[in-house]
Amino acid sequence: MSAPRRVVTGHDSDGRSVILSDAPVPKSHELPGVAVFHEVWNTSATPAPLLPEEPREPTDRPLVTPPDPQGTIIRFVDLLPGSASPIHRTETVDYGIVLSGEVHLVVDDSETGLRRGDVVVQRGTDHAWENRTDETARMAFVLVDGAFSEELKAVLPRAALESLYSHALDE
Repeated sequence: MSAPRRVVTGHDSDGRSVILSDAPVPKSHELPGVAVFHEVWNTSATPAPLLPEEPREPTDRPLVTPPDPQGTIIRFVDLLPGSASPIHRTETVDYGIVLSGEVHLVVDDSETGLRRGDVVVQRGTDHAWENRTDETARMAFVLVDGAFSEELKAVLPRAALESLYSHALDE
């Protein structure tokens, strides 16, 4: 699948709305045999500062799973045929939208099949993604930094808190 198109807006010197760029996403990362991550945008604060133009390309960094503290990430992920991600957990709320193909969401006690148009709200749980078909599946993900409540921390297995997925994936 080709990289998705990204259109970025901003402001000119008079404060009028302008299109700053219109091109394929500038950064894609391949995890051989598993997936291709197409980085669309990320923020590192909430509220996100809105400047006339960005001082740097926000996707110009290593591929990381969770966003920065108080940040967000939007990306497209192409799950290759027959692939499966490892079980992982992040301290985030993730909105996953199936754009094409079929995938399975696997959690500790069950799994469910997902098709085009289905949306998953993943709330800091252990989970994995599997593409059990012979076609590439594409999902859009919006990841939002989160924080486990004290109530949830009290019931999560200690290992779950010690092994949060928080490192760069292509180091």
